[in-house]
Amino acid sequence: MDGSSAKRSSSSYTGWTIPEIWEEAADSITNDSSSCLPPITLVCGPGNSGKSTFSRLLLNTLLHRYKRVGYLDTDVGQPEFTPPGCLSLHVIDKQPPDLTILSLKRPERFFFFGHVTAQRDPKVYLNFILNLYDYFHNQHYKSGELDEPGNLILPLVINTSGWVKGIGYDLLVDMLRYMSPTHVVQMRVSVESKNLPTGFFWLEENEKTSVNLIEIPTVYEPSTRLVLIKNDACIIRDLRLVAYFRQCLPRELDISTYKELADCLASITPYEVPLSRIKVKHLHQQVPSSEVNHSLNATIVGLAVRSCVPPSSEHCTPWCVGLGIIRAIDISKDRLYVITPVSPCELENVDILLRGCLETPACLLQYIQWTSSKKLSGW
Repeated sequence: MDGSSAKRSSSSYTGWTIPEIWEEAADSITNDSSSCLPPITLVCGPGNSGKSTFSRLLLNTLLHRYKRVGYLDTDVGQPEFTPPGCLSLHVIDKQPPDLTILSLKRPERFFFFGHVTAQRDPKVYLNFILNLYDYFHNQHYKSGELDEPGNLILPLVINTSGWVKGIGYDLLVDMLRYMSPTHVVQMRVSVESKNLPTGFFWLEENEKTSVNLIEIPTVYEPSTRLVLIKNDACIIRDLRLVAYFRQCLPRELDISTYKELADCLASITPYEVPLSRIKVKHLHQQVPSSEVNHSLNATIVGLAVRSCVPPSSEHCTPWCVGLGIIRAIDISKDRLYVITPVSPCELENVDILLRGCLETPACLLQYIQWTSSKKLSGW
């Protein structure tokens, strides 16, 4: 924390107009002096209410005062900085020059949930989120680190999904009670039936709290350019996955069409992996043992390390290091072939493939056969 004011003009953000009430809310959270610790802010509300947009605004406002800011993304369908199907914790140290362009960032820790909705397995979904929060709290929010150079306590922004009814509401209540944030921002839309209850809805009757609750209406000027329009979530998810696997190719490579991208990915020499060394775990479905390997072909998988299971996890799913596409499987040779932007040194430790329900974008299925592959020394 450098102590400087976080005040800035909305005109500094290219391409979008920020409602004044949003600016005021972000500034009040950033400059709140009621606690000696940086704020932990949870942003909640129904779908399409502006949670991601406000979270991005708050993140950038905090970066005017703090050198680094934690960002916990709990929306598996429309995550901020990762491909879909992931729950992630990021530590951000730079503001993007244009907030209308979403960019992929490498998370400090992430789980591969393997589906675009928490409804598939709410218990595992919640467990992953709480593990990510525990990691942040232990690594970046312990008061004992205040006097240790280089170990500054960080603020945290927690962006939530728009599933706020039924089990989704129960999950949000569990998150709020467990995390005890210093600030809760509730986005409210004009259709009242879609909103969360007003006030401190997650508390028991007569329970006291010091949390600062801010309720913000979703009010946009006609000229407002929304950062993310979610009326075609499937296309947005595909674009995210395409962008992720585009990282397998050199940045300077000029690619303007999906066909060019597919051809370039098809020309990549895949990594060659011994099947006998890898454990395959299906996350949301049961597959007969005789079909486990065949079920991987042309699918997106999480690349995980068995020894990296969070200590407090009730489940055996470990942290992931990235995603991969299984190009082909040759059972007779005990080999599978994978393409991924993950570095070879990290791949050396991967010993679990997590198969979820993410569909590979159609444009990435236009692969051709290949005649060579890359072997990793540890594999």
